[in-house]
Amino acid sequence: MKTPTSSTPRPRPRLRFRLRPRRRSGALLAALGVATVMGALSPAAPTASAAQPAASLEPASIDRYVRDYLEQTGLPGAAVAVTRGDRVVHSAGYGRTASGQSMTGQTRLPVASLSKSMTALAVMQLAEAGKVDLDEPVRRYLPEFTMADRRAEKITVRQLLTQTSGMADSAYPDLTRTQPHTLKEAVAAMREAPLAAAPGTKFRYHNPNYFVAARLVEVVSGRPFADYLSAHLFKPLHMTHTASVDSTEDMPDQARGYVRAYGEVFARSHPRWFSAGGHGVVTTADDLSQWLIAQNNQGVSADGRRIAAARTIDMTHTPPSTPKDTDYAMGWSQNRQDSGPRQIQHTGQLLTQNSMATLLPESKVGIAVITNTGMLSGDDAPQIIQGLVDLAEGKQPEVAAPFSMTGDWVLAALTLLAAGLGIRGVLRAGRWADRTARKSWWRVALRILPQVLPILLFTQLAALVGLLMNRSGTLDQVTYAWPALVVCAAAGALASTAVITSRAVRVLGRRRREAVA
Repeated sequence: MKTPTSSTPRPRPRLRFRLRPRRRSGALLAALGVATVMGALSPAAPTASAAQPAASLEPASIDRYVRDYLEQTGLPGAAVAVTRGDRVVHSAGYGRTASGQSMTGQTRLPVASLSKSMTALAVMQLAEAGKVDLDEPVRRYLPEFTMADRRAEKITVRQLLTQTSGMADSAYPDLTRTQPHTLKEAVAAMREAPLAAAPGTKFRYHNPNYFVAARLVEVVSGRPFADYLSAHLFKPLHMTHTASVDSTEDMPDQARGYVRAYGEVFARSHPRWFSAGGHGVVTTADDLSQWLIAQNNQGVSADGRRIAAARTIDMTHTPPSTPKDTDYAMGWSQNRQDSGPRQIQHTGQLLTQNSMATLLPESKVGIAVITNTGMLSGDDAPQIIQGLVDLAEGKQPEVAAPFSMTGDWVLAALTLLAAGLGIRGVLRAGRWADRTARKSWWRVALRILPQVLPILLFTQLAALVGLLMNRSGTLDQVTYAWPALVVCAAAGALASTAVITSRAVRVLGRRRREAVA
């Protein structure tokens, strides 16, 4: 239950910008854009943290921190669940949804890829019941699962859950394809898909692993996947407002949310994505509290009901021994740190929503955050999670805003620079033509060639983002993920096109006049 915030004056957390390790791909791409216009340019380093009095993880301090985060970053809305042991520390909503409704602990929101932990546990329940052997090929239970690569016949159930099946976005970019409507269609669509690696040799995060896992649950249990989750996970845990849906169209307000650009947030609708199994659960902060309790209490609910064996829960939290370069378990990842407590976590991202859940096994603290901003430029959930982890460790949290709140202004400066250089290039095209008048065509072409680079950057922007994030997408999806980057790349491409066109026209015109003379 949400408690009122104390009226006593309090020190406010200082706004700080933190570039998390998994965000370096975005910074690298920004640097690539800078290099094509004016060379490398790096943003200022984060401000050092000032000493603050110790804090504790309790409702009032959680409220203070989250409200400060919303105020200082412009985040429209968030839902937060915090548990310790078998009790709920706090469950609340803040701000508003994209439709203007107040966020509460009962507001139904999509949690995207946090759904994978639920799909994985459903499969593990079937394994506990002796209906599935994790190390048997998937095709033993799901004969309809076929791929273009014969090696797919050796993919095991365990490899699906640990995402070491050999499937990958690089071989089968599911979000760029026509979206299916059912799990059966999703599995059938993979018949022409190749593998990117031999099963069991590499970790590659890929949503279709969990489409196949969810379809396996349907076939083995003999009931629709959503019904199985409801009967065997949600109802036993009293998650009464939680359900699995097949697509973003079935989510509240069709997953409409916000994207962030230049320090502001803008409401946007979400395109239709198929979501069952991989990222289709809709839930509330209150219900997520019950899920966190079961995860931190070895499969036992707050009222003592067991939904899975302790060994099963441990397996879902523990990465496989091979391959050795993965921290991914089964719907959860281990965050290995040089210092601080061990963390088990997972993020969830739609284009207009993002979420994160973190377990601190030593203290049995569980934290889940859902925000209505999209991936990359609006990735607020991990930032809020870090602040709440700091509270759990007795530290004073600081508001660490998404890196785009500084990065966007760097890109804005580059956008203006590109426009200025484009105008300058067009105005000076005549002089440029005069200087190259007597040069051969191939020399002229070589002089123009550098101007082609910004155009290539823009046309290949989606591929570059996909390469750096290990996920494939479309240019339209990049406009959600980082709008300012697309504007900057488009401005550079437009400026280069204008310069190339004006120079070519001037050179051609001059040479025609010389030929006539």
